[in-house]
Amino acid sequence: MNKFTAVTTSVIPNPTPVVPAQAGGLLTILNWASGIGLVLGVLGVIIVGIGMVIQLQRGEGAQAIGKLGWVLMGCIIITGAAGIVRAFV
Repeated sequence: MNKFTAVTTSVIPNPTPVVPAQAGGLLTILNWASGIGLVLGVLGVIIVGIGMVIQLQRGEGAQAIGKLGWVLMGCIIITGAAGIVRAFV
């Protein structure tokens, strides 16, 4: 038997991750941090929206679009943090 057939006929294990019981406190902290981050993200979108209204009345509305993009990017990173980490680990 050559090396190629030995590799192709072997069974690839598929382990399932299990969270240890000691990680309960850490998971609580991570859930709180994620929730607080999302609340702050929504608050940031509201603040940028208010700033856009004020700046549009002054004729400077285009500058607030960049701020809105940064706030939305932060929200995307917060909501996708678990998937991002899972992709690298």
